Amino acid sequence: MEAKVGNFFESVGNFFSGGEKIPWCDRDIIAGCEREVAEAKNGSSDELLKECIMRLSWALVHSRHPEDVQRGIAMLEVSVANNNSKPLQLRENLYLLAVGYYRSADYTRSREVVEQCLTIAPDWRQAQTLKKTIEDRITRDGVIGIGIAATAVGLIAGGIAAAVARKK
Repeated sequence: MEAKVGNFFESVGNFFSGGEKIPWCDRDIIAGCEREVAEAKNGSSDELLKECIMRLSWALVHSRHPEDVQRGIAMLEVSVANNNSKPLQLRENLYLLAVGYYRSADYTRSREVVEQCLTIAPDWRQAQTLKKTIEDRITRDGVIGIGIAATAVGLIAGGIAAAVARKK
């Protein structure tokens, strides 16, 4: 019985905490990627520079710091807009852009971008998982919003009832 109660509270906690499976990245890794990009700019091939920028973009959108995520989004938006690469690279850029939007709590844009990604690679499991994570988050936020609204309505109705009762 105690195990069932514990599982219930754990599932409620996961519901509200969002138990997501998208990895996080530390500032040390971002700094290393920035060094790689700086070194690649000094005489390396364009292909190596693109790979280094891609790693930096990945690290930035997976950061816990909003300013890093915004930098990553900006880099990826430019990359997607200037897309003259292979569909596989566009798919990767779109996926990372969707992660960036998700991390910055722009769930609608994140879902739109991940759907673009899935038009390129419909069977890509990583993008499918991200889409489900986004949709779960949108649902959870909606349920929480409904709960807050219902509580507010209840408090207002209770206040009105108390005021009416005092007047009598």
